[in-house]
Amino acid sequence: MVEYTLGKKERLNSKTLIERLFSGGSKSFPAFPLRVVYMSVEPVEEDMAASILISVPKKRFKRAVKRNLVKRQVREAYRKNKHLLLDALASRNKRLIIAFIWLDNHIHSSAEVEEKVKKLLFHIVERLE
Repeated sequence: MVEYTLGKKERLNSKTLIERLFSGGSKSFPAFPLRVVYMSVEPVEEDMAASILISVPKKRFKRAVKRNLVKRQVREAYRKNKHLLLDALASRNKRLIIAFIWLDNHIHSSAEVEEKVKKLLFHIVERLE
């Protein structure tokens, strides 16, 4: 049975991992209005197979209310569809760190955001070595 939760262990909050993700060696591609940056790391027993970070730049939305709305949409879309990625990672015994970055200056519908997150997750699964 698929578990539709997004707990604290699934959030990327380690400064060293975030620096490694953005300093180089990571893969990235867009599905407008999102860009995904991801990197494979060594699996650790107590950690989840994938940790995510969601970034909505202040440059795109000045008001925190709008930034938070977009982050909620992306989080919800990932929560509903993460099983696509986690199943593939479990079969390959891999661990990923993933960052979703918002690229647009406008808010999109939740259905459109979910469709783009699904597309990005499928693309990540295809590119796993």
